[in-house]
Amino acid sequence: MTLEKPLVLDVDGTFLRTDMLLENLWAGLGVAPVQTIAACLRHFRTPARLKAELAAIAPLRTDLLPVNAEVAELALQSRLAGREVVLASASDRSLVARLAADYGLSERYFASDGVTNLKGAAKAGALVDAYGEGGFDYAGNAPVDMPIWERAENALVVGHVPSARALSASGHNVVELPGGWAARSLLKAMRPHQWVKNVLLLLPLLASHRFDLATLLPILWGIAAFSLAASTIYVANDLLDLEADRLHPTKCRRPFASGAVPIGVGMAAMTGIGAAALLIAALLSPAFLLVTLLYMALSLAYSLKLKRMRWVDITMLATLYTIRVVAGAAAAAVGVSIYMLIFVFPIFLTLGCVKRITELSRATGNERLPGRGYGRGDLGDLRNVAWIGVVGALVIFLLYSVSDQAVALYPTTWILWVAMIPMAAWMVRMVTLAWNGRQDYDPIVFALRDPLGLGLLMLTLSLMFWAARLWQQWFG
Repeated sequence: MTLEKPLVLDVDGTFLRTDMLLENLWAGLGVAPVQTIAACLRHFRTPARLKAELAAIAPLRTDLLPVNAEVAELALQSRLAGREVVLASASDRSLVARLAADYGLSERYFASDGVTNLKGAAKAGALVDAYGEGGFDYAGNAPVDMPIWERAENALVVGHVPSARALSASGHNVVELPGGWAARSLLKAMRPHQWVKNVLLLLPLLASHRFDLATLLPILWGIAAFSLAASTIYVANDLLDLEADRLHPTKCRRPFASGAVPIGVGMAAMTGIGAAALLIAALLSPAFLLVTLLYMALSLAYSLKLKRMRWVDITMLATLYTIRVVAGAAAAAVGVSIYMLIFVFPIFLTLGCVKRITELSRATGNERLPGRGYGRGDLGDLRNVAWIGVVGALVIFLLYSVSDQAVALYPTTWILWVAMIPMAAWMVRMVTLAWNGRQDYDPIVFALRDPLGLGLLMLTLSLMFWAARLWQQWFG
């Protein structure tokens, strides 16, 4: 039996690169939002009780939670040397017990019990009662750990904690371990590469042939607002999808799922960029603000529930893409025809199917996609719906080409019919690539990076400009 003093590890931010209370909060919002919000309101002033109730509402898979590699290695080496490694956390005891079992740590642990919130001085007192003054080493990551470090023999400080410098000055042995997060990881969580999807706001400008600065500038501001609004929802979506992402072969590397960015930082960023998006929208126009609020509300509903519902989710994806077109019209105060909306919707419905087909084509097993309602058995149905969207879009475009509005905007009608050839080729290419697993997980992002696809889209647009006699107008 070893006589070495035990190594005591804090959990949130130390052994784990996440916070189990916030993990529970977002897991609860995903499975039982009303019950979770009610628990937060009811037990806001009693954190120990709140933690216990949230742990009961949405039990976590503690084996999936991201660990701090350096601390985990220290724990492993200590165990191999015969040393007791103990978890001591302000998280609920049910979670801490499972986490300790997952990693083969001591069966003895210290945690909040629904009555006592075990942090700071309370945790220090419990550890001293168990091991005596200076009878343990303690690893923590926050200023609240100072009372515990002061009563431990050795203080292990994870990350940058400026107040911990006083420990060295007072003669304590301090060991620093890597920790913290990088701003570039937070930027990655905002998914700026997805902002390219907001070029869809330019479609009303292209359709109305209003290529003046007075029309373009408000649309550019609208793109900025929608980009920030989208990032707000992307962060919320990632926080709601933590467990599903950790089960995914590539999404497990996302900043929140991997623990590269703390959940609390994500919540603060989400609040800030969401407020900025609504401020820009309000400054543009009341109509654009309403469209932005509608987009954010539907996106949140999609993240909370609708994306888990078969067929509803791809309809919602098409709706969210279409709202971007409406937003462009609202930003620039230009009209958007019903023909445009009923033309773009089946295209976006096809792209929604393409997104799911890609995920299923790349899946390694036959089980349903984590957090989604589809399995590989749905591939055929998804492809059929995608083809229906392709045919529907082409039929609607053909009907539009002979309408009074089209004749007024595009005097050379037969060139519009020619434009349908590269348009059809682009849509068929998108479905085929998805079926063969050669697509990106987001079809819009893929489309804007695909040279051949972009060529087909530019050819379509050029033919439509020719049909509208814009080339003659601009270049003679």
